[in-house]
Formats: sequence, structure tokens, C-alpha cells
Amino acid sequence: MTNRSIYITILALLTLQIEANAEKAAQTNAAPKLVVSISIDQLRSDYLQAFLPLYEDNGFKKLMEDGLAFTNAAYPFTPIDRASSIACIGTGVTPYYNNIIGQDWLSRKTLRTVGCVDDNKYPGLSTSLTASPANLKTSTIGDELKMATMGKAIVYAVAPYRDAAILSAGHAADGALWIDDATGHWCSTSYYYPTLPGWVQAYNRLKAPASKIESVQWEPYSLLSANYRYFVQTNDSKPFKHSFKGHDKYLAYKSSALVNTDMTDMSIQCAASTGIGNDNITDLLSITYYAGCYNHRPLAECQMELQDTYVRLDHEISRLTDYFEKTLGKDKVLFVLTGTGYCEDEEADYTKYRIPTGTFYMNRTGNLMNIYLGAIWGQGLYVEATYRNHFFLNHELLESKKVTISEATERAQEFLAMMSGVSNVYTSLQLLTSQNERLQKVRNGFTPEHCGDLLIEVAPGWHILNEETQKTELSRASLIQFPIIFYGAGTHAEKVSSPVYVDQIAPTIARSIRIRAPNACSSEPLF
Repeated sequence: MTNRSIYITILALLTLQIEANAEKAAQTNAAPKLVVSISIDQLRSDYLQAFLPLYEDNGFKKLMEDGLAFTNAAYPFTPIDRASSIACIGTGVTPYYNNIIGQDWLSRKTLRTVGCVDDNKYPGLSTSLTASPANLKTSTIGDELKMATMGKAIVYAVAPYRDAAILSAGHAADGALWIDDATGHWCSTSYYYPTLPGWVQAYNRLKAPASKIESVQWEPYSLLSANYRYFVQTNDSKPFKHSFKGHDKYLAYKSSALVNTDMTDMSIQCAASTGIGNDNITDLLSITYYAGCYNHRPLAECQMELQDTYVRLDHEISRLTDYFEKTLGKDKVLFVLTGTGYCEDEEADYTKYRIPTGTFYMNRTGNLMNIYLGAIWGQGLYVEATYRNHFFLNHELLESKKVTISEATERAQEFLAMMSGVSNVYTSLQLLTSQNERLQKVRNGFTPEHCGDLLIEVAPGWHILNEETQKTELSRASLIQFPIIFYGAGTHAEKVSSPVYVDQIAPTIARSIRIRAPNACSSEPLF
């Protein structure tokens, strides 16, 4: 063989090797066909670990053992609820930027309560409630995916609740689906489509909660589940059996473990009916599950039910991951799982056990503040309204008396600081301008459009009571631990104990699927 032939042969072999390596690299680094974002409402790490002996091999165990698990996750703002947490997951920013401070707030214009997704411009589909994501002021990861693919990506959200579905879907999604409280049907809003898709209507006739509510009963998932004991027992716990009757039957159903089966079934049906993951363009499916107490009862009244909720939830995670891994391939799907970072407060009779407690009366305090400020600037209704822990001042009255908002809030802050049970008082100006790191979490949960001129914190164990609505909230400083888990395409098995924040999820997904992070997001990706 001549030298020339040898050179040609070597060059050809090198070319083939380079092409093979390039092809292998392209396959290895290809963006996933589908991102499945799983938000579990009220998920707790201690319960997740406690019921480990009851889990299947392909549910939580698989994700925790084979996934990239950040075990020390937190939200960078306070207070946290379902709506504000899910908005943070999708936008990668706090309420200060995305505008969603909670499930509802007080409108400054009307002094009436407004739901975070209420919107009279868009009638409901298979529901009487109107809704849209208009109050969400920033883009979501789904919105950015739509723009990056020129609208070709499929983006859907499935949840038991309206706010969770719409906020996780975002502005540009193909659809958001949830279960209506009144009818038990899967429903949506005309913001996303003019009529409810035919496949959803067909599904409603066959498998909606309304089609089975009269006959379904919730009992322990297995004999092992029924006999396992984790919680401190005050008496002999008996296996439970719940049926769903009466006017609020769907509300009770949506706070039971059974609703999570509906979430998985609808997610699989949505994927099959819309072609999610069937091409090389990355799609996004956001799912919300429920892991709170049954019918929002105190934990002491439903310990066995909560235990069963985690066992059933594990089974649903197994079903969901198995379906997409088998239909699309394990390396083609990225699963992202996290919790909402809060638990509904347990009511307890602190006085019975001589634990320091008390009640802070919002309306009564507002009336006293009117008297106090009236003695300074003349009689008037200076406190226009109260809502939760917020005081709203009458700006028109202050302007007519030539009193600045800054001066009024400082006077009111001094007054409130002397009240029993008050641990902190924040003014809107203080939260808008302060660089104090100790105030950062409170500031991140604040927005001047929906929050009051003054916010109070009461001591742990104290209640805040609004006498007009009779709504009460218990102050607790307890940390709710929950994980962030990435599993599937582009991930490796590892446990990371370093503190991380939920607003880092969106930029991490964005990097994984090679698109821009949401437009207000400045957090660093997790990997």
C-alpha cells in the first residue's frame, strides 16, 4: 500500500470517528422531548421520609435514589401559599416581581377581595368562574418555551384548583385544566380556547369526578398502609372510610388522596390527546398534586388519612413516570418535582396547655388607630380597610389634610408597635426602599399594588382575627422542609444538602432545554 493510500485510509477513519463522536454527543446532549413539572401542594420532607417503608420501588424511591435531589430547599419570600409558590416555580421570581402575593388580596379600588386569577373578561368553560393569568406580571418558563419555538411547543397544566392550573400554565399555554368545585367536571377558561376541547368533553362524560362521586369511597390503600403507625396516637386509630356527599362534596374530594389519581389520569389523557412529546420540539406539562390534610382538618383528626395520602401519591408518581418513560424514553423526559413550602396551620387550644398565646383583632385595632391619628390630625377614617395582616390607609383623606403617606405610616407604626402580641411592623415605604437583608423575605413577598400600607407580624402562637369575615390565621415560625428533585434526561444520581431556592428551578429548566429564563428571572441555575 502506498503512503498516499495509507494517508487516505487514516483520514477516512478519523473522519468516521469524528462523525460518530459528534453524533453520540448530539444524542447525549439533546434537549428532552418533554419536561414534566410536578408541584405537590403541602409536601413535607419529614412525611416523605417517614412513610418510605410503604412506598413502591418506582415512585418516590426511584426519584430520590436515581435523581438529582436538593434536600434543603426553601422559598425566598414570606408568606407562602399555594398560588404564590406555584407562581414562583413558573416565573423564577418572587411576588415582588410576579405580582402574585397569594390566592387572593384586597383591591385598593373597590376594597373587596379579588382572587389571583379572577378576570371577568374571560368566561369559564364548563364552570361559572371567570379566569385568566392577567394578574401574573412576568413571563413563565412555558411562555418562554412558546416564544423560543415560535408557538410550536405544546404547553399544558393540570391541577385540582383553578389558581394552580392557570399560574403554572402561564400566558401563552395551550390550555389549563382543573376540577370545578360546583359540578365536579374538568373545566377551563375561554382565555385559552373558545370552547372546551372535544377530548376534554368526552373525558368528562366517562371519567370526571362527577361521574363517580356517588359511588366512590376512600379507604386505606392497603392493609400495610392501614396498620402502619408513624404519628403520636392519642387513642386506637381505626381504619377510615369516607364517602363524598352534600353541597361541598367536590371540595372535600379535592382535598382527599383520591384526587391525585384524577391528576395522573388527566395528565396521561392530555398527553395522548394533544401529542405531547411526539416530536423533537420540547413540550411542557405542569401537574399539581395534593398532600395536605383531608378536608383541611387539623392533623390530629386525620393522621391515618394523611399517611394514606402519601402512599397513594407515591403510586401516582410511579404511574406517571412509568408512562412517559415507556412512551417517550427515559432519556427524553425531564421530571422536576418540588413542594409548595407551606402547610395549613393546625388549630390548637394553647390556653389549655398554658402555652403563651393571644388574639390580635384587626378591625378593633383599626378603630383605635383612627382615634389615635384623629387626635393628631383631626377626626376621620384614616384606616380605610384591613385584610389579613395588612392595614390600608385612606390616601385621599391624608392628602386633604396635607399629611404624607410616609408621615402617616410612621405614626401608625409607632402606635402598632405598642400593641400586645406584635413582634414587627413594616411600612410599605420601608419595604420598598430598605436594603436590610433581614427584611428581604418580607420584601420579596410584598407588592405595593396589592399589599397594605402597614404589615404586622404577631408573635408565634398568636392569632390574627378579622372580625368582619371571622377569618383567623395562626402565626408559626416553623420551617417546612421539602426537596427539589430532577430526574431523567440530563441528570445524574446525587443528593445535595446545600441550601437552594425554588426561584432557581425555572432558570435550571431553561438551561436544560436551551431557552431563555423567564423575563424577570435573575437567579442562577441549580446545575
